[in-house]
Amino acid sequence: MRVGWRGLLGIALSGLLLWLTLRDVDLGEVVSILRTSHLGLWLACTVVATAIFPLRARRWQAILAPLAPRVPVRPLWHATAIGMMVNNVVPARAGEMARAFALSRARAEIPFAAALGSLVVDRLFDGTMVLGLLLLATLDPRFPTDATILGWTAGRIALGAGTLLGIVLVGILVLLLAPDLVARLIGASAGRLSPRLAARLQAVMTSFAAGLAVLRSPALVGEVLWWTLLHWLTNAAAFWLGFLALGVDAPFSASLFLQGIIAIGVAIPSSPGFFGFFEAAGKAGLGLYGVPAGLAVSWAIGFHLLSFVPITVIGAWYFVRHHLHFRDMTAAGDAP
Repeated sequence: MRVGWRGLLGIALSGLLLWLTLRDVDLGEVVSILRTSHLGLWLACTVVATAIFPLRARRWQAILAPLAPRVPVRPLWHATAIGMMVNNVVPARAGEMARAFALSRARAEIPFAAALGSLVVDRLFDGTMVLGLLLLATLDPRFPTDATILGWTAGRIALGAGTLLGIVLVGILVLLLAPDLVARLIGASAGRLSPRLAARLQAVMTSFAAGLAVLRSPALVGEVLWWTLLHWLTNAAAFWLGFLALGVDAPFSASLFLQGIIAIGVAIPSSPGFFGFFEAAGKAGLGLYGVPAGLAVSWAIGFHLLSFVPITVIGAWYFVRHHLHFRDMTAAGDAP
């Protein structure tokens, strides 16, 4: 898979952020903190952090329900693990494309474009839930209301994220309510360049819109919301177990707020595995709660590595078992 300029930009930004995060931290102190932390709690943290991916696969089943009879969870889990592995080893969030490709190859009834469209819904629910839980965390009496990150208050961060999410929602709503109109407009614009390209774009846009069909069913929306809530509460529980392993004095609500800050941070183009962005967001988020920089960075490095390794190994195993190749995914992504 090609890296491209976005991948190179992400790697450069990650390197810069990692340097800025670590420049005022004693790495010897970080090593000492991690060596004396609670191994059993770290093990529990790793198990819980990895458990979010099967939950994500189960939610994907509900998102895809309008496209075909219920897809078994097993191929969804395999595709999810493969996508997360690719995100961890290839820049520019290439794992999203890999996840859709792996599923469309395993299940012929789900076109690649429709699988990609379903992942837009997947991330839409993620963004909505993470933002909601972040705002909920600010209601905790222990939340430091006067603290800021780079001059931004928590309310300002939430407002900015909510505005961006609103723009995405409007775009998806237009596509959902008038998919044929959107397809025609895109076809007409592309037709000025190439009639063949216009026809292909219209077909892909129709398939992409099909991936959003879950939003037409209140029952399915409720089901997806439930699995999304369970997913992010599980992720927050993993964060909190990491707090306990290091003796970080922060409430559970801090994990809800911190995962929101990290989710916003890693949405920016970054290196494979989001290194640099994760550590910077972890240090800044825990710093709001008065956690010393050395301890905050120790948590970020420890949690990041322990959540990175298992899903990367599992995803690589499924990648090999399904005889996938990065060149095939590149070809699929190059299609209109």
